[in-house]
Amino acid sequence: MNKDDFVIPLNLDIGASKLSPEDASKPCVYLCGNSLGLLPKRTKQLISEELDVWGKRAVEGHFDHPHDRNWKDITDHVNPLLASLVGADPVEVACMGTLTANLHLMMNSFYKPTKDRYKIICEARAFPSDQYAFASQAQSHGFEPKSAIIEVWPRSGEFTLRESDILDTIRQHGKETALVLFSGVQYYTGQWFPMRKITEAGHDMASPPPIDRTFPVPPATISLLVE
Repeated sequence: MNKDDFVIPLNLDIGASKLSPEDASKPCVYLCGNSLGLLPKRTKQLISEELDVWGKRAVEGHFDHPHDRNWKDITDHVNPLLASLVGADPVEVACMGTLTANLHLMMNSFYKPTKDRYKIICEARAFPSDQYAFASQAQSHGFEPKSAIIEVWPRSGEFTLRESDILDTIRQHGKETALVLFSGVQYYTGQWFPMRKITEAGHDMASPPPIDRTFPVPPATISLLVE
């Protein structure tokens, strides 16, 4: 896909100010794809097609779809596409719910705190709903989020995290840590984290290190395959 495949808002429509009438009617320069991507032009057509099938075929749309998109098999088409984006095999990928719900499901499996190991190490200013999920998980296990969640902040006057600070934090809190959880790419700054080193540091401290891959897809080349 390229730029022409998307609906780009006009400067006027997004509230840009101090522009001439000519510039106000031009497409904006959109730099918020980390939060919400632009609307693909085919979206309305594809949604309309599915609604039409729903109306005309009802439950039969699961098995006999006129556009060869049987609903019961839809993930068979999607999983290979997702696998190529995250560097995994199709059998290792699941297309499912929303960001926060998926994160909760993952943490239900990996976050197994005890009275001695209960901390979650993450980057500061993670995606907002990620932060809510961390706090919710800590509280649901009877821990106070302020003491259970260890956020790694940039140093004073800096905007990105130093690799050494991340690894030092893991080592410092390792014996009390139940989970190390970092985004692939930091939501606000776009910083690409050293996944392999973070994972190895977590393993060295016997802390499972799931990696939240939400925001590297697809702005960065990644691989989930273990050689």
